[in-house]
Amino acid sequence: MFQIEVHPFSFLLGFASATIFWLLLTRARPLWNEMRANLKEQREAAESRKTNTVEENHRRITLRRAQGMHLAAQLFALDEIIQEPLVIAPLQNAEPGMPPKFEDVITQTLPYLPAWPEIAAVYQPQMLTLSEALAGNANIVIVGQPGVGKTVSLAHLASLAANRSEKLGTLKSHVPFLVHVADLRLPIADPKDALNPLIDAASEHAPLFDVGKLPDFFKNTFKNGHALLLVDGFDEIPPESQQVISEYFKIILQNYPQTRIVTTGAPEYLDGLIPIGFAPLTLCTWSKLQSEKFMQQWGELWSRTVAMEVWSQNSPDQVDPILLNIWLGADNTHLTPLELTLKAWGAYAGDSLGPHILEIIATHIRRVAPANTPLAALETLGMQVMLNSQPIFDPRKARAWVKSFEVVEENTEGETSEAQPEEITDEAKEDTKPQKGKKVEKVVARPTSGLLGKMAASGLLITHPHNKMRFAHPVFAGYLAGHSLAHYNVEDTILSQPDWSGKYLAMRYFAAHGDASKLIQSLLEVSRLPIHRPLFAAARWLRDAPKNASWRGKLFSALAAIMQTEGVPLSLRGQAMAAFVTSNDPSAATLFRQFSTSLSFELVQLAVLGSGAMRDVKAINSLENVMGAPSLSVRRAACMALVAIGTNESLEIVAQTLLTGDEDIRRAAGEALANDENEGYSMLRDGTTINDILLRRAVVYGLGRVHHTWALDTLKKLQVEDEQWVVRNAATEVLDARANAGSLAPSKLRAPSDTPWLIEFAGKQGMGISPGVPATDILLSALKGDDPDVRIAALPFLKYTPNEGVINQLYSAIYKDDPELREAAYNTLWEIGLSGVNLPHPSQYGFG
Repeated sequence: MFQIEVHPFSFLLGFASATIFWLLLTRARPLWNEMRANLKEQREAAESRKTNTVEENHRRITLRRAQGMHLAAQLFALDEIIQEPLVIAPLQNAEPGMPPKFEDVITQTLPYLPAWPEIAAVYQPQMLTLSEALAGNANIVIVGQPGVGKTVSLAHLASLAANRSEKLGTLKSHVPFLVHVADLRLPIADPKDALNPLIDAASEHAPLFDVGKLPDFFKNTFKNGHALLLVDGFDEIPPESQQVISEYFKIILQNYPQTRIVTTGAPEYLDGLIPIGFAPLTLCTWSKLQSEKFMQQWGELWSRTVAMEVWSQNSPDQVDPILLNIWLGADNTHLTPLELTLKAWGAYAGDSLGPHILEIIATHIRRVAPANTPLAALETLGMQVMLNSQPIFDPRKARAWVKSFEVVEENTEGETSEAQPEEITDEAKEDTKPQKGKKVEKVVARPTSGLLGKMAASGLLITHPHNKMRFAHPVFAGYLAGHSLAHYNVEDTILSQPDWSGKYLAMRYFAAHGDASKLIQSLLEVSRLPIHRPLFAAARWLRDAPKNASWRGKLFSALAAIMQTEGVPLSLRGQAMAAFVTSNDPSAATLFRQFSTSLSFELVQLAVLGSGAMRDVKAINSLENVMGAPSLSVRRAACMALVAIGTNESLEIVAQTLLTGDEDIRRAAGEALANDENEGYSMLRDGTTINDILLRRAVVYGLGRVHHTWALDTLKKLQVEDEQWVVRNAATEVLDARANAGSLAPSKLRAPSDTPWLIEFAGKQGMGISPGVPATDILLSALKGDDPDVRIAALPFLKYTPNEGVINQLYSAIYKDDPELREAAYNTLWEIGLSGVNLPHPSQYGFG
């Protein structure tokens, strides 16, 4: 056996060394932990600095792009000329057991007309800024006709987000991702790569050193729920392409459910958006005051900037902006912001071809088209875009459309040629081939991208990555297409296309330049209840079409018939009224005056609103007469119409009503006067000092609709100092409503299994609601029930399951005697129709 010899000294030395080592290690552990924490903080700080740098660069680039996303970008930045975009507040969802949200008299009286915001622009029902519209948690689609300002609205939102504006509230720190659908390479092969199309699009604008950092930046931002995705162009593309985009949105929301998305939509079709929870909000056209303010801003900016340019100083003498604006303001009835911009531009530049809106559009196309380009070439391109349903087209294919108009530009040897856009340089190869019969040794074909490249360089076309092009605005494509198609028999080809904005634009300008009788006849044959989309689409052609067009009478007759149909929703009949108003036809005013003598209160209400929207001075006497009608809605409408007409006589009638009317009509008069910035504001100011409780109460509700600091200060003073509690309470109610304007914004619906009122209702029926189940049967039972709040609360859920049973009950609802249910059910049907469901005629279910 071996013996282990222990040396005491060595043992003690080793024991002491180990003890000292562990003692030092124990004492050093906090220091070591601190060092590790410091290293971690340094790594995180470095990562944060890297991310912050990428984010700040991204915000800066987004802001710069957004400021150039408007028609007059070559003249002014967006923030210099923008008018605050406003959307019409949506119909509010009922919540049984909860008090209803504040709603002013104007909103109660005016039918909800999301497809005709021109009427809202006159009467100013409750509106939301885009920031307020995002105060809910819903993703939204901004709906409007081409030219109403949807792209500008997205650019405005992008600018607010890029600048971390306080207006955005809880979304202040969100990062804007602004793209056009043409920038996205879709569909994607793997849902895990959902962000790749956005990253690729951002790479086109990002600094070179940031490109490699973009994937991590995008993933972190979307994962943390700080992404505000703004997608333009959804309204411009046909249904097949919309399905691809909406499917992409669905993937984004599945992977990153906290992402907020805002996109644009056309009133004809929103394929795929409604089923995934998007809320359609209608962008309002400009009011008379906004149009005047825009013209004033344009004149001031033009005088300070454009008028000082050398080319402008060498042009004919500049006209005084004040005189120009007086002339420009003479006839702006129901023009879109795009049309007003073109009108102002043509007037100040002095190159307008004429006062008609068609001439104004033609002026701008000529302004931005390449020099010496035949109009036939532009029209051919527009026509092919529409006939092929390709608003976003491949320039390599489109070159064949305009090939006959191509001209090879020639330079003498030794001259340098201009650089052409990279996206279309493939086209230059063919243009460089020597032409037969030419002396190649003396003359050389200039490297060029051809006619399409010139259009892109001039600004008529816009290029996108991956060989994509589009017109700078769909209105230009529609105008050129309509002008060209008017010379061909292509009505059947156009009508056979699915509904999309380009189709309706082409038909609109076709009707303005040619005989649209065949189109009108075909559309009237397929137009039917409950929506009548073809009829109302054709009604928009009336404004620009020749006054002697043979088909106008048929269209007016169909509209008048709908307006007079009793027992259908006011929102449907109101669209016919709006169509008459926007036609600008003098006969419409006469028709409204005739209808105002009807025994039908609903027809009188619509006729009165129509007279006011047309500012028909001849209707003042009849409007004064209906102020004594037994219907409160008619009397309210008369107050609104008289203020809209805006003469001393009409305003005096409303002022007398404010002084001597009953409580309800006084409030209507006070709110109506808030739409007049001159005499109306003065009357409201004076009313706060009059010793009449009902008068001051009415004035308070009027001041609640005045969005100026002085009105807010006056309300706060009345809230505290007025002697009567009735007035103080009214001031408190109005101030609370103003402070909580965002409560009118759309919000996501809770799942049926998480909805308290529905759970309670199901319990009373002896039923339960399982998670993940749509609960359609229970919701239909609620819709058939006796509780009015429960009936209306069920409607928003039912639009997600539009089966035959649901459609049947919705039709039943729109033919009931309950006006509130009828209007809410009709709006649900409108949204179902927008989502692509083919709604049958109500007669299929025994209605209508």
